[in-house]
Amino acid sequence: MEKIYKPDEKNVMMRVWLILILGSLTAFGPLSMDMYLPALPEIGSDLGTSTSLVQMSLTACLLGLGFGQIVFGPYSDVHGRRKPLLFTLIGYALASFLSAFSPNIYVFIVLRFIQGFTGAAGIVIARASARDMYSGKELTKFVALLSLVNGAAPILAPIFGGFILQFIPWQGIFHVLGLIGLLMLIGVFFGLPETLHHEKRSTGGVFGVIKTFGKLMRDRTFLSISLTQGFIMTAMFAYIAGSPFVLQKIYGVTEFQFSLFFALNGIGIILAAQVAGHLSSRMAESKILQLSLYVALTGALLLCYTVWTEGSLTLLALSLFLIISCVGSVSTTGFSIAMNLQERDVGSASAFLGLLPHIGGAIVSPLVGIMGEMSAIPMAIIILACTIFALITFYIAGIQKIVI
Repeated sequence: MEKIYKPDEKNVMMRVWLILILGSLTAFGPLSMDMYLPALPEIGSDLGTSTSLVQMSLTACLLGLGFGQIVFGPYSDVHGRRKPLLFTLIGYALASFLSAFSPNIYVFIVLRFIQGFTGAAGIVIARASARDMYSGKELTKFVALLSLVNGAAPILAPIFGGFILQFIPWQGIFHVLGLIGLLMLIGVFFGLPETLHHEKRSTGGVFGVIKTFGKLMRDRTFLSISLTQGFIMTAMFAYIAGSPFVLQKIYGVTEFQFSLFFALNGIGIILAAQVAGHLSSRMAESKILQLSLYVALTGALLLCYTVWTEGSLTLLALSLFLIISCVGSVSTTGFSIAMNLQERDVGSASAFLGLLPHIGGAIVSPLVGIMGEMSAIPMAIIILACTIFALITFYIAGIQKIVI
């Protein structure tokens, strides 16, 4: 019978390795999205297509990331965490390499969906593995540590992507993503133990999965936390889809300057997650989540003011920093609160948490360019609406009263 890993706080090296490997797996989303962002205008020109169709490649990847979690989260609840990871990492590497050889935008969009679909397994299974090993405030702290790794992806990915583009065409970015997939495959095969105990594995097949998702959707508190986190993440995806054109076309920054701008917000995500993890020992996670939502709303209002008055790049950068940084604290506390409500079917719960942001992102990505590449108004309005809806869902279910 397969050996199940049990956390040993005395084994520091193993804990560090798990943080590195699980954090890297949860970074598959940012890696797949952010590394090629500086190349979006170049891809459009090279494949002879419009801005909206290029942004559809973002939508395809987001849909893949969302629906992949719905498939592989429940699958890992039944068959364990390792098996689906190994198979999907092979698929991710292949889809990445093939994306570089896309003859047109339509093939590229399909391959981006496959890349997101297979990469989703790493995200959902890594988070489920964290819940297998930890609970309560220990889970909050462990998730905050994971953000040190996955938070580096939004920082390094666009910088690295912008650096690559100075020497080789955009196709090189997807060769690098393919190599990352192969390296993660080796790391998981040799260094990631199984974390799901056999007695906690689910049964019931497809009908069991449907029943589990039905139960999660009837859980008002869990659903509200999922929506709150989902709306904030959707605001971030609106920023991801709109910022390459807003910053490069409207404000005239270079590809490398854009990468540095993007990196600043990535640092904000890491810092906010670490602050949330530190504060969790002193105050309720729900209170930290509440404060984060108000900071995000402040940033969204400032963004709308800046866009409407055609304000400076500095003011735009400040507003986006406030909004995007809150993703770190909202995702850390929201995930911890939601997952501590679950004892079984952790993979399914993790999948549900991951699905909503990516569906939201898939919806808003084409909308941010609805007024053309020379207008930032749609992006600002969408981000403001998302932060308002996040606060509404937070208060409707009384999340502020939860203490774990």
